[in-house]
Amino acid sequence: MHVIVLGLSHKTAPIEIREKLAVPESRLGEALVRLCTYEGVREGLLLSTCNRVEVYSVVDDIDVGHERLLEFLADTNLSLSSEELTPHLYWYVGERAIAHLFRVAASLDSMVIGESQILGQLKDAFEVALAHKTTGVIMNKIVKKAISVAKRVRTETKIAEAAVSVSYAAVELAKKIFSNLNEKTVMLVGAGEMAKLAARHLIAQGVRQVRITTRTPQHAIDLAERFGGTPIPFDHFKEDMAAADIILVSTGASHYLIDAEDVQRAVAKRGNRPMFLIDISVPRNIEPAVRHVDNAFLFDIDDLQHRVQQNREERLREAEKAERMIGEEVAGTVEWIRSLEVTPTIVALRNRVDEIKQAELERVLGRLPHLSPQDRELIEGLASAIVNKLIHRTMVTLKAEVNSANGPAFIEAARRFFSLDQSSPSGTTEEERLRSLSSKSRLSGHEEAESVVRKQVR
Repeated sequence: MHVIVLGLSHKTAPIEIREKLAVPESRLGEALVRLCTYEGVREGLLLSTCNRVEVYSVVDDIDVGHERLLEFLADTNLSLSSEELTPHLYWYVGERAIAHLFRVAASLDSMVIGESQILGQLKDAFEVALAHKTTGVIMNKIVKKAISVAKRVRTETKIAEAAVSVSYAAVELAKKIFSNLNEKTVMLVGAGEMAKLAARHLIAQGVRQVRITTRTPQHAIDLAERFGGTPIPFDHFKEDMAAADIILVSTGASHYLIDAEDVQRAVAKRGNRPMFLIDISVPRNIEPAVRHVDNAFLFDIDDLQHRVQQNREERLREAEKAERMIGEEVAGTVEWIRSLEVTPTIVALRNRVDEIKQAELERVLGRLPHLSPQDRELIEGLASAIVNKLIHRTMVTLKAEVNSANGPAFIEAARRFFSLDQSSPSGTTEEERLRSLSSKSRLSGHEEAESVVRKQVR
């Protein structure tokens, strides 16, 4: 069994391609079920967001699996030819596939490193896969581990703490000045998008009241209703500035709307309590001389951009720590998967020797009908002891060597020495029998796995 991923993202494909492959939530289950009907595809998970479409799968054969996943993606949107699609795709196998999923979950592969949305999207995708029973032992383990790795990264690094958007950088600076934004009042002068977004962030951080003024009175009234605030006539907003702790200015005016004297008067009315002014306008709408007014703190768009750049660099430094964590977690997961590779061989070996032992016991005991139950029990015990001693060292060696470079060779040798790929007395090979059991296990044991995973996801 092999873990592979095939997909594309904002790094490899334009939006015109990504939107054609995107699978709406209402069709995700149907697509997953279709995925698992392809030859050699044992398990499947589909992650479809605005920035990526990725198919994670457990397959029997790497090359065949790659072809089937490529076919699946091509079938998702028949208007895309293979020639259009293939140049934008990436695919990883085994350790690299697992590492990629861990990096995606921890937002190290996101457009904005440290954003939290992707983890929720992965959890949702996993819930759909569980509901449609398209994941099994291997994929469940890997996705659960990816979720826990992402949580560890967010807990043990500061990757999500530094603001990397201009609007949130404004909030970050406001918190440094006031330490606590609860019960503060913000005034929005103009209706620029960044200023409105910053206002939303401030409200989310506890700002008590929003006062809004624009050159168009009705626009101010509409915005006030949206923010649960108070509209202020544009001609009188300067007189009202003293009531605001934070002033956000974003208009299309080509001149200064607020000068140093305006701010000095407002601060004096406030009893010299601090006032925070953010000018997101280009050209600037607040006179730079305001920086010299005591207890007035002015930041313009360049100040915010500088702050954002510093924060991006900080996130990149934290991302290096996260990469090391992921390396550790991938190594442990790969070892676990390798241990699974030896399990079918050990089970097949045990079944083969037990079948031989049982067949010989029935043949011999059938010729000795006069034996007492105690004698029969002794003979059966002797046979079991001999068989156990004969295969004990083989099983110990297989378990010990599974994670070594020669692990696959030991497994292959054991299968050949004990003829594990030949038909058993029942007429099926051990591999066929184990595949059948594995398939049944995925269905019958899925409810238990789902229960465990849901606790992890939540």
